[in-house]
Amino acid sequence: MLRDCVEAIAVAEESGFDDAWIAEHHFMSYGVCPSAATLAAVALGRTRTIGVGTAVSVLSTRHPVALAEQAAMLHHLSGGRFTLGVGRGGPWVDLEVFGTGLARFEHGFAESLDLLCRALGQHTVSAEGEFFRFREVAMVPAASMRPVVACTSPGTVRLAAGRGLPMLLGMHMDDADKAAMLAGYDAARPSAPGAAPPLPPDADAGAVRHVAAVVGYVADSTKVAVRELRTAMPRWLEPGLAGYVPVDGRRRPARDVGEYVGFLTGVHPVGDADRCVETMRRTREATGLEHLILMVEGAGEHARTLENIRRLGAEVLPRLRG
Repeated sequence: MLRDCVEAIAVAEESGFDDAWIAEHHFMSYGVCPSAATLAAVALGRTRTIGVGTAVSVLSTRHPVALAEQAAMLHHLSGGRFTLGVGRGGPWVDLEVFGTGLARFEHGFAESLDLLCRALGQHTVSAEGEFFRFREVAMVPAASMRPVVACTSPGTVRLAAGRGLPMLLGMHMDDADKAAMLAGYDAARPSAPGAAPPLPPDADAGAVRHVAAVVGYVADSTKVAVRELRTAMPRWLEPGLAGYVPVDGRRRPARDVGEYVGFLTGVHPVGDADRCVETMRRTREATGLEHLILMVEGAGEHARTLENIRRLGAEVLPRLRG
């Protein structure tokens, strides 16, 4: 499956996609990639032009400086094609296994994010916080990068906005939800000069390019596309989501998988080429978003995934350019 993912990214490059994004999950069948940065390194080595990002690297289970070192290496080795996306993650058993603990997940994300940003924007870094304390060290190699932050709550939106960091919005949102999150971000951006932490030297403070994830699936007709995903997705999604094991005995949030798939196929670009184009144009008009990540593996079968990528590249993307 991991090799298939690398092949899919190579086909996406051939098909005209701008970038490909890799998710990270631990101890479950949903995604089967425990290190998005590692798989991104392989994909970058197999391609020449396509951007590769992590959606996301889970910051609550990583040391921010170690992650910054990895990101800096990939940035330089790829000629700037790598984007680091980070997220808070969840209250899962990962926190126990990796020893970072529930406290850092519950109220340490801001400190972790700020340390990551300093490590990606300076030649030296030190820390005197609640979760990280160490003397000044050199960042070798140093890199000037701005991470993308996965946002699913108003608190995280305010956190990203206060630092001028782009958001990554999830598939569980429709256009109205995305527009509300973007409005919240704009309202939370600091208005006074110097109110926000400094960005990397070459970052354009006015150009915050948010990213949103949607399901992307094209078939000969919308009826066929919806039927195929409603048949295929629950088969891999339900057992995959069951892999989320809470660290502290709290109940795992329940989700009706069939209902969720119905929502995804109803609001996202799933259908014939015309519907896919229309849906993405409507999202752009409703939200102002210019950058969508398409989850293309909905059929759960590798050959169909490659066909989907090629058809999206041939029948949909050219009609959206410019």
